[in-house]
Amino acid sequence: MMARKRKLSDKALMKQLQRSTHQNLQAFLFLIPWLIGFTIFSLVPFILTFVLSFQNVTVDYTAPFGYNFEPIGFANYAVAFFGNEYFVPNLISFIMLELTYVPAIMIISFIIGILLNRDIKFRSGFRTIFFLPVIVLSSTVLDQLYSAGGITLSDFSGNIVFSTVMQYSERTAEALLSLFENFTMVLWFTGIPVILFINGLQKINVQLYEAAKIDGATTWQILWKITVPIIKPTALIVSIFTIVQIGMFNVNPLLVQIRDAMYNSAAGLGLTSAYTWVYTLVVLAFVGIAMFLLGRSDKVKNVKLTSIQRRQFEMLKARRDQTTESEVVANG
Repeated sequence: MMARKRKLSDKALMKQLQRSTHQNLQAFLFLIPWLIGFTIFSLVPFILTFVLSFQNVTVDYTAPFGYNFEPIGFANYAVAFFGNEYFVPNLISFIMLELTYVPAIMIISFIIGILLNRDIKFRSGFRTIFFLPVIVLSSTVLDQLYSAGGITLSDFSGNIVFSTVMQYSERTAEALLSLFENFTMVLWFTGIPVILFINGLQKINVQLYEAAKIDGATTWQILWKITVPIIKPTALIVSIFTIVQIGMFNVNPLLVQIRDAMYNSAAGLGLTSAYTWVYTLVVLAFVGIAMFLLGRSDKVKNVKLTSIQRRQFEMLKARRDQTTESEVVANG
């Protein structure tokens, strides 16, 4: 006779709530060092940068902080868009960079992740080979190689494909040309996304694939109806990671301009802050687009199985249970 579930008394329920609250307090205690560091080194500078973007900041060693601050409204933003001849072209180049690099990196890393998730020989070795450049080549080393032209492939500008695209859109052709010429960097960017995709693929229930094959689904249908919808949360994380990562390397011309302006006393910290905030808004816009495309949950559909399909599922379950019992007996 099955034992009935005992109803918790008010006292026992209160103890469970107190235990849960105590665990939450312990978790917050562990988060305090990170929260302090985030507040001091990220949140406060983030707010100060926004304030400085509306100020004319000049060096004055007699001032309390070594700078003079003069409110000038949106003058720095006006200079950025209408007074500087390099900012708008660099901003457009960065947008085209994101539009070409992010989809390419996601597609390549997803394909590599599917291949490395299969049961093949030397699978661990191949995974190490694809991830090894991320460990060996740090961002500083990669920036040096990029500046020296050590990761640039052959010139593809004479290719008929790029010549045709150049006739319709010069910027699109230049973005595609940069993508193919810096394909070594693209493969370097795929290191961590490949690991994330492999992790997501390994969490997919194998029974879904077996049930789809029994129902007569092709490999292409399984990919688009099962793998892609389930892997969308992982793809969202990969897209956000890639959007932010691309903006932090020398391949981004806008980052180079912001860094040069930051050390240029003539430009001032106010103008540099305006550059930074425009760059931040563009990155947030791309993150919002990624969340809109990949963050939406698919509608749940109630699927009614036929008697034949139900019988096939029962046979599959019985065969799986029999295999499991045999393994238990053999191991016992």
